[in-house]
Amino acid sequence: MNILKKIIEYKRSEVVKKKSEISIADLERSDFFLRPVFSLKDFLLDESRTGIIAEFKRKSPSKGIINDSADVVDVTKAFAESGASALSVLTDKNFFGGSSDDLIKARINEIPILRKDFIIDEYQIAEARSIGADVILLIAACLTPSDVKRLASFAKSLGLEVLLELHDEDELGHICNETEIIGINNRNLKTFEVDIERSLRMAEQIPSGKIKVAESGISSVENIKLFKQHGFNGFLIGENFMKEKNPGEAFKKFVEQL
Repeated sequence: MNILKKIIEYKRSEVVKKKSEISIADLERSDFFLRPVFSLKDFLLDESRTGIIAEFKRKSPSKGIINDSADVVDVTKAFAESGASALSVLTDKNFFGGSSDDLIKARINEIPILRKDFIIDEYQIAEARSIGADVILLIAACLTPSDVKRLASFAKSLGLEVLLELHDEDELGHICNETEIIGINNRNLKTFEVDIERSLRMAEQIPSGKIKVAESGISSVENIKLFKQHGFNGFLIGENFMKEKNPGEAFKKFVEQL
């Protein structure tokens, strides 16, 4: 069983457990549920901003511990103050060491926040709204095209935006009217190797009018300049900053170079 299948299998049981503990009606009573959201689309299209979606991540299945001492408030505040267009916060605990509490704490920042998790059920989207997220991630590799359309429609009904993540050309059929922001993961899920050239080829096949986001393996200003030349507006970067002792300072220096 590959890691993605293992994660999704775990998520199914996790969602069942959460549903038995907290109802959607309870989630709707959260102080965050009806708050006005920040639009990732607007922030990425704002040319005065960097386009960087800075990610807070403690660990991953492929890399192990990345940074287990960083404080989510300190780091995300530093990201926001140094010019991040948005934040991405991992909320998966079992595989990435994150939590809903991390996103709630990061909500002090007045820029869009992406809930980075493995979403397979409407319940998780309502949960995302209840903890202060503005955007959810839908991963094509673990969903059917009809799943994407259904979940994206539900997200939009709650006022949330959707980032649809693709890994290869076979997943282009997951793009639909409800998915305006399309992420291309530069990392091969099977080999974990980064192939930017493959991402650039894929980008040419994304319908016009969609906002393109490059994800994973971005480690230099030159990477961002190359993606911009190919029509990308967003750049999701996590490990490059989180692996440093002071992620906020590393991000600030990167932005100064940019």
